[in-house]
Amino acid sequence: MLKKLLQQDESETLEFKTTFGREAMEVLAAFANSKGGTLVVGVNDKRQVIGVSVSQESLQQWINQVKSVTSPSIVPEIERVEYRKKDVVLLSVSAYPVKPVSMKGKYYLRRHGANHLMNLEEITNEHLKSINMSWDFAPDPGHGVSDISLEKVNRFVDQANSLREHAIEDAPLTVLRKFELLRDSNITFGCFLLFGREPTLSTTIDAGRFDLETIVKDSEIIRDDLFSEVEACLAFIRKHNNKHFIITGKSQREEAWEYPPDAVREIVINMIVHRDYRASADSTIKIFQDRIEFYNPGPLPEGLSMEDIISGRSASNPRNKQIASIFKEAGIIEKYGSGIRRVRQIMETAGAMEPVFEVVGNLFKVTLFPVNGGVNGGVNGGVNGGVNDLLEYIRLNPGKKSSDLKAIFDTPQRTLERWLKQLKEEDKIEFRGAPKTGGYYKK
Repeated sequence: MLKKLLQQDESETLEFKTTFGREAMEVLAAFANSKGGTLVVGVNDKRQVIGVSVSQESLQQWINQVKSVTSPSIVPEIERVEYRKKDVVLLSVSAYPVKPVSMKGKYYLRRHGANHLMNLEEITNEHLKSINMSWDFAPDPGHGVSDISLEKVNRFVDQANSLREHAIEDAPLTVLRKFELLRDSNITFGCFLLFGREPTLSTTIDAGRFDLETIVKDSEIIRDDLFSEVEACLAFIRKHNNKHFIITGKSQREEAWEYPPDAVREIVINMIVHRDYRASADSTIKIFQDRIEFYNPGPLPEGLSMEDIISGRSASNPRNKQIASIFKEAGIIEKYGSGIRRVRQIMETAGAMEPVFEVVGNLFKVTLFPVNGGVNGGVNGGVNGGVNDLLEYIRLNPGKKSSDLKAIFDTPQRTLERWLKQLKEEDKIEFRGAPKTGGYYKK
């Protein structure tokens, strides 16, 4: 085994040391907090065997030292190996089941072949992962039951009951306890974000509509409970989501949105459910002439690549498991882990460019592009798109009067008259018959 190890470079699971001491014990603690690994004592970092002088009693002392400085105590497997008449010692540890393990009060993680001193957030994350919990399950020390709106809890129950075979009939506080949102009289972080009585800064979403990159036409600061934020975000985007009409020859036109509402809803829900609410940054929605950008605090989970997420190969691992569970109970999330795949399918079916999913620093960014490039570029689309639709409608439905066309196109009279004037000046339509009974025909 030693010969094989000497052929490898130092890595997340392998380290060489010439002597046993504090740094060696830091390595073992880092291995325990990561994937486990083997420490080789008596070899330098150039993989040259220096050897180490040890006795059986020394080996036991090493084990006792590791046990005494780590918490929870780790006990490495130890083996002395003779290599070219020199002693080398192998110390191996497995990944510890309940993380993190400290070494003299400090916590280390193995990354890229080196020991990394963990910060408070990393320590918390490792502990929550090891007990299969997420941050939103933890008790919220800054808020209590009095900060929760029981009316909002009841609205959630009504929504959940519309989907359940057996209705929830418990009182609001009992509901919170059954869903582990209230434990030992303490509400969780997730409970406060879902049902908070008052708005909180930690849920802030900045939404803006831009004429140019730096010129804001409309903006809104959305700050509410998570259920309300979904609808507020969708309402803001809907206000700036242009639509045009597909003329089919039927009495009713078919509407086509620049950005399919189902795709927008999926992104907004994922943004709210998977946001890192401990981060100082806010979520942001930016609507431009040719795209919508969504920015959300929180990098990818460790060990997960963008390719895994986009392909749908990765198992679902929500950042906020409690929030995701409640959204699913309310029917807002249909299936874990399917959001990005659904967005791509919806946009492809609608004929839009493929959405872009990327990580920008500690933000997850999604960019949506309009269907068919938008309604002739967005600003002019409302005019030129309307004129073209009007011409096509007259071709398929000859003889319609101005009043009929106004009702069909649901547009102001002055706008319709301007469109009709433009088409007549371009010699594309003509009016036939008496002023009161006649109508428009395509030339």
